[in-house]
This record gives sequence, C-alpha cells and structure tokens, in this order.
Amino acid sequence: MAQKPDKPAAAESPATGSDDLEGKIIAALRTVYDPEIPVNIYEIGLVYGIDIDQNGAVIVRMTLTSPGCPVAVSLPLEVEAKVQMVPGVSSARVDLVWDPPWNPEMMSEAARLELGFF
Repeated sequence: MAQKPDKPAAAESPATGSDDLEGKIIAALRTVYDPEIPVNIYEIGLVYGIDIDQNGAVIVRMTLTSPGCPVAVSLPLEVEAKVQMVPGVSSARVDLVWDPPWNPEMMSEAARLELGFF
C-alpha cells in the first residue's frame, strides 16, 4: 500500500510556534476542495509537505490527481491565497510536484470512508 510522504519538520516560528502555525495552515488547506472530488485536498492526500521557515514563509508541496487536471492553474493559486491569509504566515508558495504520482491509496481513512472506498 502506498503511503503519504512524510511531512517535513517545520522550523520553529518565534511568533506562533511551528506546530501551532502548521495546524492553522492545515486547517486552511482543509477548506480547499478538488472540484471533482467532494473531499478537501488535505484528506485526499494531495498535500505532500508543508515547510515553514522562521520568518513565517510557507512552501506547500502538493500534487494533483492527474497532470491533465482542469484546475492545474487555479487550485495552486487558491491554496496560496488561503495559506497567505493564515495569521503568522508572511508569504506562501505552492510547489506542484508529480513524484510520487497521486493515487487513491494516499487518501486518509476518513476520505476513503466518505467516498465509499471500503
């Protein structure tokens, strides 16, 4: 069974603490949905990693369900905008990656249940 890539350790942010800021970023990511799948991008496993530097600059490494995804331009922009709005984030950038390729096994258990994959 394929596993979701490990999350990188975030650098400590002096203003909010990295764990607290990362939690707020994850909460923001859970408000972004792939229009073809009624589950947020975090739970379906599209987010591969979140890097936070000590100044609050955030890089989200994510993928899409397929390279030909119709929201390949708009979804990363939406992610950047939502992350940028999180208090404590000084800047946000999305790095779109294709390795490893996304597959349904990367979804959380909750997403699989919601989509009837069991």
